[in-house]
Amino acid sequence: MRKVEVVPHNPKWRDVFDVESKSVADALGENVVNVHHIGSTAIQGIYAKPIIDLLVEVKDIIKVDGQSSSMESLGYEVMGEFGIPGRRYFRKDNQEGVRTHHIHAFKVTSEQVKRHLAFRDYMIEHPEDAQRYSELKRRLAREYSTNIDGYMDGKDGFIKEMDMKAVQWRTLQTVQQPAT
Repeated sequence: MRKVEVVPHNPKWRDVFDVESKSVADALGENVVNVHHIGSTAIQGIYAKPIIDLLVEVKDIIKVDGQSSSMESLGYEVMGEFGIPGRRYFRKDNQEGVRTHHIHAFKVTSEQVKRHLAFRDYMIEHPEDAQRYSELKRRLAREYSTNIDGYMDGKDGFIKEMDMKAVQWRTLQTVQQPAT
């Protein structure tokens, strides 16, 4: 049973992401198009579970399956799609068994890539919604301190609401971009 804990934003999370993203990109090789820092640790000023989420865009998602041993050599547990079609999911714990990293790999054209990046960027650009998210996570972590499913279920409605706002915001951003 994992304890659900959220902590204040740590500026070192960006450095941890930078180091890990290089290792992951090396392990997955030429298949990697881009590695993004997503999740709450990528949003300054909000509380987060201290787990670094990496979104890896790849040319061919099936090739990732053949690179499982490379990911295992970095300490990752290979989880397959893990509930999201088209994803390859990996998770990593430290030597004490504390979760430190999640990797979500998707084909570069996946709608999931757009959704995750839109959510992150929307939260960064809308600190009032980010703070609402932070407060919700703090409350849920207190309420479900030993129940990760309850914690995740408690965030679901808010995340769906923010996903809709993020898509609308991203669409507006695209429409308002000057032609080059």
